[in-house]
Amino acid sequence: MDLVIRTLLQDFRDGLSLPPGAPRLTWYGPDGERVELSGKVLDNWVAKTANFLQDELDAAPGGSIALDLPGHWKSLVLALGSLNLGLTVRPGSPADDEELSGSDLVATADAALLERAGDVDTQLVAVSLGALAPRWPGTLPSGVVDYAAEVRSHGDVFLPWMDPTGQETLLVTGGQAYDDAGLAAFATPTARGARVLVHAADGLGTVLAHCLGSWLAGGSVVLVHDDVAVTDRLLESERVTADSGTPAS
Repeated sequence: MDLVIRTLLQDFRDGLSLPPGAPRLTWYGPDGERVELSGKVLDNWVAKTANFLQDELDAAPGGSIALDLPGHWKSLVLALGSLNLGLTVRPGSPADDEELSGSDLVATADAALLERAGDVDTQLVAVSLGALAPRWPGTLPSGVVDYAAEVRSHGDVFLPWMDPTGQETLLVTGGQAYDDAGLAAFATPTARGARVLVHAADGLGTVLAHCLGSWLAGGSVVLVHDDVAVTDRLLESERVTADSGTPAS
């Protein structure tokens, strides 16, 4: 377990810095939902996601996935699962058809993009962002895979067909590329063991940087949608000790 991302997941699983049952990611969504994932549960979701990508979509180290998704707990699980598998993760919306065709997979919540499934060569994965939605709300075009409907059937332990070497490009964002060792430099530094308030409105790349920074320092995250009022009561009840900053306007 020498790889940074797998060492992090080992921490989630075994509670090296916090007990496995302690919260590692708490999500406050726009519909009043609160979703809390302990280290153990978060690790299970990441393992299910990596197994889903590998077993259903033949993803392997050296492949790539664009995450056309906002800051959200499911977006983070997809990012961690992809990094664990050894894929190159590109957070943010595909800018054009060239970027679409440049990724092996695109995970998106954009219904308009999904309707273009027959016009693009990239495999599209539909991600419903509704509160604990069990599937995509509606009929999906042929060839589109429904993440929520498929991921739950996969195992809680990731069994890779092929291990990454650690030299693969794992993340491309902000014009920079990072391998596994570089993830520590990408992560936003935080105090050891901090419980960090992170704002989804800052975008998935920034959210991922803040979350990795907190988790690598043995901490936890409270991720809030921009429609959620951050009150003193919320901060006190969640025992928040740090704020990632002002949401982007």
